Amino acid sequence: MIEPLILEKGATPMPTAIVTDTAAYLTADQIAANPITVLPITVILGGHQYPESQLSRQTFYDYLKSDQELPTTAQVSLGQIEEAYDRLAAAGFDEIISIHLSSGITSFMNNLRVFCRDYTKAKIFPVDSLVASAGEANLCLLAGKLIQAGQTGEQIVPQLEHLRDTQQVFFAVDNLSHLARTGRLSNRSAMIGNLLNIKPLLTFDATGKIVAIGKERTMKKAFHYMTAALAKDLAANAYPMHATVIDANDPELSRQWVTDLHTLFPQIRVSQSQLGPAISVHTGEKTMGNPMATRLAIHLNALNNQ
Repeated sequence: MIEPLILEKGATPMPTAIVTDTAAYLTADQIAANPITVLPITVILGGHQYPESQLSRQTFYDYLKSDQELPTTAQVSLGQIEEAYDRLAAAGFDEIISIHLSSGITSFMNNLRVFCRDYTKAKIFPVDSLVASAGEANLCLLAGKLIQAGQTGEQIVPQLEHLRDTQQVFFAVDNLSHLARTGRLSNRSAMIGNLLNIKPLLTFDATGKIVAIGKERTMKKAFHYMTAALAKDLAANAYPMHATVIDANDPELSRQWVTDLHTLFPQIRVSQSQLGPAISVHTGEKTMGNPMATRLAIHLNALNNQ
């Protein structure tokens, strides 16, 4: 079910709205503060389908630890998209910026672009985030700020693409088996990773695909790899930076990483997010990530107000 977009009584609808999916893991406050409609990815547990927005993380991770049939996902359907677009158009929005999960790990964006060619009730701007989670959320939040500043879709999309191109995402998985099972990484890589008991370091490449960039024996060493990359960027650029620590059901380690980042880099903004079921189906439990949005001072300053 699509959550209704509620405008204040007497308010004039903004000309541009945002549609995204639950893989952005936006908070309720972030959604309420912006003209954002969030469509749920479907998580399938033992033959039962759950909209991600209605599936608790604890229920999902408890299931993941069981010996039951492995979970899968189904992307947002074009029927859901059309319903959301129609409702927004009827509410007075004549532009929609549609920001979604990386095309490198799902075919959804390709299908959406084809659908948008024939959609006439509003002007649609499909935006491939090329990432997931906080990286996707950053694009939604920036779009919201720029809409509130009175900018149009034509003005906003190039800025989203610029921010997207300056984001770096590093994450370490507890093991590669889930990524291998869902086809996001080769079985051979998974076999080697598990045999050596390593914490594979991964990132999204320029096309939005998940690629291995290194391997560490512990999460602590994986964190050191990420902070070294951040230190290198800080030394090379004079722009504000924003780092987000992401965890898949490991809040204690997440809090420690946030504390350590504040200590190591007091000059940057650090925030915290979580991976939910739709992404954890592929990465598994105890995944830790650190997306870094760099450069674009004006954009990051806008995000700092969230």
